[in-house]
Amino acid sequence: MTVSATQPGATERWRRGLIQGMPLGPAVVLLGVFLAGPILYCLYAAFTDMALTGGTGAHFVGLDNFRKAFESPEFRQSLVYTLVFTLLSAIIGQNVLGMVLALLMRSSTAWIRATVSAIVIGAWVMPEVVAGYLWTAFLGDDGSLNHLLGMVHLPPQDWLFSVPILAVSLANIWRGTAFSMLVYSAALSEVPKEIEESATVDGAGTVQRLWSVTLPMIRRSITTNLMLITLQTLSVFGLIWTMTRGGPSNHSTTLPLFAYQQAFQLSQLGYGTALALVLLAIGAVFSLVYLRALRLEDGR
Repeated sequence: MTVSATQPGATERWRRGLIQGMPLGPAVVLLGVFLAGPILYCLYAAFTDMALTGGTGAHFVGLDNFRKAFESPEFRQSLVYTLVFTLLSAIIGQNVLGMVLALLMRSSTAWIRATVSAIVIGAWVMPEVVAGYLWTAFLGDDGSLNHLLGMVHLPPQDWLFSVPILAVSLANIWRGTAFSMLVYSAALSEVPKEIEESATVDGAGTVQRLWSVTLPMIRRSITTNLMLITLQTLSVFGLIWTMTRGGPSNHSTTLPLFAYQQAFQLSQLGYGTALALVLLAIGAVFSLVYLRALRLEDGR
């Protein structure tokens, strides 16, 4: 008797849930076709010898593409430059400069905040290609920086040739700092001024108050910002391609550029897709580290 009374109720709930979920059906189909579909196809291509040219079809090669990557000196070099670029331009550059700007704007006047925000956010919304051309004009052999150095009798040099990874890192810092500045400005606005004033009364200086009071109170925002800018920087392509094309001698070739070269310039689509999956795995590792840090901050 109990089973027969329960069964119709379960059936009715299932039917009601199905009816309520029907409006989501087209969205689920679109996500499957345009999101899950390409992901599954990339997973398939990474384990084949798929090429852009040639009359033969793709053949399953197992882990050969990944083995080829980790045995390749060019891949290891691009991996090192990817980590250097991410460390310089995101974890150090954008993060620190964004914090400094947020702290300075916190204690500045309204018109200074508006001016700085307009300039920094203007650089942020600028397309990567446009930003790349601007920095090429600034750092090139006949660029603005060398003209300024000539005015003070300092020897000019081609910065894009002598220190290419540093040049593209500076350009990415200039373009991406606005995001960190906005995140930290919002976080600092939530810090109670009464607590900072109490620390000042207790004898804490500016640096000690910042290190012992302000930063611990916004550490979740710091970790979240680091995760987001790290993932964004790992995938930067247009800026570097516009400035250096990965040169000279591949000294600014990061993993996105290396994957593009292998897939579309050398027509090794399967190998290039495998490289893209390696980049995805690196981003996942960074994400897990940051998420672990967030859980530790919550005491879990």
